[in-house]
Amino acid sequence: MSAFDFTLLAKGGPMIYVLFGLGGLALVLFVERMLYLHRGQIRAKEFVDGLKNILAKRRLVEALTVCEETPGPVAAIVKTALLHAGDEADAMRFQVQEAAVVELPALERRLGSIAAIAQVAPLVGVLGTVLGMITTFVAFEQGDYVTASALSKGMWQALLSTAGSLMLAIPAHLAHHFLSSRVRAIVRDMEWSGNEIMRYLLTEYRGVKPGDDAPGGAADGEKK
Repeated sequence: MSAFDFTLLAKGGPMIYVLFGLGGLALVLFVERMLYLHRGQIRAKEFVDGLKNILAKRRLVEALTVCEETPGPVAAIVKTALLHAGDEADAMRFQVQEAAVVELPALERRLGSIAAIAQVAPLVGVLGTVLGMITTFVAFEQGDYVTASALSKGMWQALLSTAGSLMLAIPAHLAHHFLSSRVRAIVRDMEWSGNEIMRYLLTEYRGVKPGDDAPGGAADGEKK
């Protein structure tokens, strides 16, 4: 005897097919997001340290090429900072923030759809349960004597719809939380990488130590 009789699914009523459709959609969205986030997540510290070694040799073009060849939002943020390496601190920070605003929607895309499926699945199950109970009461009204098979049709529909909705909602919720945690990890890498490369460009790359006057600032004005 098998652990689960799949012929029971035929007794689940129309809502079972709706749940199967939502489950297939959730699986496709989860796999697509997993592949996208896996491709976009890199070792941010090693990446930034490697760029620092290149920039220490004043090879800005080579550093930009490395960013171009590296996938993911972290490389895009760092590339933006490198493209504005000669700007003032506020201008560079503004450009990096703008790049982050562009990258964030791509990271969070389709997560809302997975969350919606997790929230809608129990409602679909409740609807299936209600339809099953209606089927049962219709069987009662058809005559004074009702066979067990006539009553069981509606009960099977109610129970299987409820079970199917929970079997979909639980993993969908877990998938959403898992993907959200991956997104938060990438966002933290973006913030750290952006701040670290800006600090390097504004201090060591320009040959200015923290606390010193920037070139063209007050120190140059006093000389004049």
